[in-house]
Order: sequence, then C-alpha cells, then structure tokens
Amino acid sequence: MNIAAPPVLIFDSGVGGLSVLGPIRALMPGVSIVYAADNAGFPYGIRSEAEIAARVPALLGRLVERYRPQLAVIACNTASTIALAHVRAALDVPVVGTVPAIKPAAEGSRSRVIGVLGTMATVRQAYVDRLAGEFAVDCTVLRHGSARLVILAEAKLAGETVTAADVAPELVGLTGQPGGERMDMMVLACTHFPLLAAELVEARTLSGLGPLGMVDGGAGIARRVAHLLGGAGAGAGQPGSGRAVFTRADAHVDALAGALQSFGLMTTEIL
Repeated sequence: MNIAAPPVLIFDSGVGGLSVLGPIRALMPGVSIVYAADNAGFPYGIRSEAEIAARVPALLGRLVERYRPQLAVIACNTASTIALAHVRAALDVPVVGTVPAIKPAAEGSRSRVIGVLGTMATVRQAYVDRLAGEFAVDCTVLRHGSARLVILAEAKLAGETVTAADVAPELVGLTGQPGGERMDMMVLACTHFPLLAAELVEARTLSGLGPLGMVDGGAGIARRVAHLLGGAGAGAGQPGSGRAVFTRADAHVDALAGALQSFGLMTTEIL
C-alpha cells in the first residue's frame, strides 16, 4: 500500500505565492501542496516589522501542527526578510525563504542601473542593503515600494480587469528617479508582482523606454525545494493533490476559486 508523502506548505499573505507554486509544480508535478494565505493579515507590506515578526511564526506554527508538511516555503519577500530567522527557530521542518533577486539582476544589467520593486516593508529592510552591497556594488540600485500592485494582483486573479495603465504609475516610481531612464533590469521583490509581469512589460513599452528585464525568485526557490526533497514528486505521473487554506472567509476568497483551481488547488478551507 502506498502512503502519500507529506505535503509542501507554501505560505503568503495572499495569492502572490502562486508565482512560487507554479515553478514548484513545474519541477515537481507529483508533490502535494498546501497553499496557505493569511488574508486576515493582508497586506503585510504596510504592517510594522514587529507585527510581522510576531504574526508569521505563530501562524506557521499552527499550519505545521495541522498539516504536518515535510517542508515549508515562505513565498513572501516581506515575511522572509523580517521573520525568516524567527520561523526557522520555531519550527522543526526545513523552511525556504524568499529574498529579492538582486544578484541575477546585477549579473544581467548592462546599464548598471537596476530597480527593486517590492512592498514598502521589503524595500526599506537592511537585508536589501546587504544584498546590494554584496552583489550590486557597481550598480545604481533604485527602490520603490508599492502597496497598489499587491492589490492589483489580487484583483487580477479574482477575475477583474487590470491594464498596463493601472500599473504604469508604480513603474514610474522607479523610472522617475535620477538615472531611472537607464534602468534595464528590475527585481520583482514581491511574489505578487510576477502575476502582473505582462502588464508591467506593456507599461514599459507604452512609456517609450528601452527593453526591461525582470527577475524574481520563483525558479530558484523551486530548485531549492527540489534539492531538499531529494527529487520526490519529480517526473511524470499523477499530479499531486492541492488545497488552499485561508485565515478568513470572505467574498474575495470565493472570487479566487477559478484561479486557485488553475494552479491545482482544488479545495479551499479556512484555518
């Protein structure tokens, strides 16, 4: 008799972590997923460091106790840059975090001007300073914190229309800074933002500015998870099960049903 392997727990404040779930599923289609969204605490990007440092480890502790995952992924830059160490100290399972992809952005930049587009809480972290100092010391590193893009990504996945014109003002938050017109690489330092990649590319084109490369941590996280799992869930075969867990029931959760199912999350429950 085959006994199902424990799931991988993917955690975010909302649906942004789906941009991490996608690469994990692509690399390991057979792995079972529990996707947990703390929509009762959403959005994290406008909360204080103290709130996040207290809330995230406590909530992940409850999720690990209930679902007994073999591994947890904090698919949120804000939660990772603030609370990752606290979570690792509190949990008895491996924890993979999400950090801004400054290193590959610097490696791919010809103009030596890169942008970091994240939440307000993420872009002000000293962790970002350290990454820039280690991997982009010869680059101009521009930063912009956007709460609006997080809301727009949630709206898009709930079936609402989101256009390039909607996201353009947030892109100007980077390109409007001194040297911003030369920016050729942009770090999507919030897992919600890859869900708006098409709109961001169109906004850049409509602005008349040059080509813009965009990088995020999704593929790297998937490779790290695969390494820690030793290849479990990889290859062809039946797709693993998937469920979505929210911390509050509301109409937005209902509106996300189609998007969640497209990512293989066929059932929804409330923690």
